[in-house]
Amino acid sequence: MSIIRLLATSDVHGYVFPHDYATNAEKPLGLAKLASVIASRRDENTILIDNGDSLEGSPLSFFHQHIEPDRPDPVTLAFRRLHYDCVNIGNHDFNYGWDVLSRHLQQLGSVCITGNVEKDGVPIGQRYRLFHKAGKTVALFGCTTSVTALQESPEHIRGITFQDACAYAKETVEYLRTEIRPDYIVCVYHGGLERDPLTNLPTEKETGENEGSRILQETGADVLISGHQHRSLALRIGRAAVTQTADEGKELACIEIDTETGVITPSLLPADAPAEEEMLAEIQAAEDRCQAWLDQPLGETETDLTIPDEEDARLHKAQLITFLNRVMTDVSGAELAASALFSHTAGFPRFITMRSLISTYIYPNTVVVKKVTGRILKDYLEQDASYFTVQDGRITVSPDYLAPIPQPFNYDMADGIDYKIKASNPRGRKITSLTRAGKPVQDDDVFTLAISSYRAAGGGGFAMLKEAPTVREIPASMVEILARYILEHKVIAFAPVHNITVIE
Repeated sequence: MSIIRLLATSDVHGYVFPHDYATNAEKPLGLAKLASVIASRRDENTILIDNGDSLEGSPLSFFHQHIEPDRPDPVTLAFRRLHYDCVNIGNHDFNYGWDVLSRHLQQLGSVCITGNVEKDGVPIGQRYRLFHKAGKTVALFGCTTSVTALQESPEHIRGITFQDACAYAKETVEYLRTEIRPDYIVCVYHGGLERDPLTNLPTEKETGENEGSRILQETGADVLISGHQHRSLALRIGRAAVTQTADEGKELACIEIDTETGVITPSLLPADAPAEEEMLAEIQAAEDRCQAWLDQPLGETETDLTIPDEEDARLHKAQLITFLNRVMTDVSGAELAASALFSHTAGFPRFITMRSLISTYIYPNTVVVKKVTGRILKDYLEQDASYFTVQDGRITVSPDYLAPIPQPFNYDMADGIDYKIKASNPRGRKITSLTRAGKPVQDDDVFTLAISSYRAAGGGGFAMLKEAPTVREIPASMVEILARYILEHKVIAFAPVHNITVIE
């Protein structure tokens, strides 16, 4: 029996070392552990692929890009050791700009297959790549979610255009079938599934962010290696084998093609092997510098900014959010500000370090000020309020925010106003009171609102914010803004603000 094996990493997000940076406890994650898993499965009939979002996300990648960008990128060094046969690009790979991404691609020694993205009219990757394994021909092509054009900072994608991923996939598969006629066609897509894989029912709004289900339906590709959503998937949808891995290098996708029977078997392999010591040794010095930097003290807080219970922190608006919003209004001059509480956030202990800061604000967002009317503000808050519902007489998270993946990052909490959410009310009618300085907000009132660059670009489906006029942008990451604020003030102290009430 001859087996062609596809091994795919995806959404590693800069994690090489197998530990949690908040606690330094060892965990089954990271590229070094996956390297050992890959080595145990790799042979002459193996194709190794990365499906994007490799450069951004870990404290190590943040430290490199912001503190010592002129040194060799430790994430690139780790990826280069694996000798990928081809790589696809993810939306977050644009977070540090084209120069960083292009340097990464040039130094990898691997072929980029992202074909639906062009820089100055030239595709950044090959349209497809052919592999001749075990007497068969396998064609791989790559594409990334086209909403990157809407969600990324304009300066990071200047001169870059994104074709709709599904349209590109359909064109490419038709060409391959007509002109090349390979035995198997593999779509490597940095995007997820917008429909339930079992029922085919929609699981999210069709924004174009995730088009995996449509790609399968319209192309009939043999294999879909998906990503972006960080879901653990290994299954068949129709005749196609489909995979998706969790983030931070927790899993490796494995697709095995039996060339005698034609049976394609997808599976996920956990990062449960010993870390590859040679990979760790090559970037240990950078890791040591990063660890020392993470423990540098910035200041202290006399206000409780810890998050002992995430859902309670959203239900009752933790003071950590109040602090984030205070910093955003301070740096931007906006009247209002709104922030989300990200997953697995512990908040700030009394003595705040870069470690606690980066572990709390994990995305490279900047701050954008929008001009919003009272009507837009109400629409925005109504969409936020849909995060809550009532089940069995208890306030809980709406199922829409739990599947296909948890989306707590799409629930913002605002400051500068007072408002009440009645969770049991129908969607669109949950805000029962909205005031500023004791006066009801009117539809024609006008405010300046500071929000993250992700939200300002409509991320999470907030089209009303994307369409609102932009007043100003602060060209620094939120982590930089927070660090500067804490260093300047030394001691954080303010009276708790309880301006959001959520009732059944």
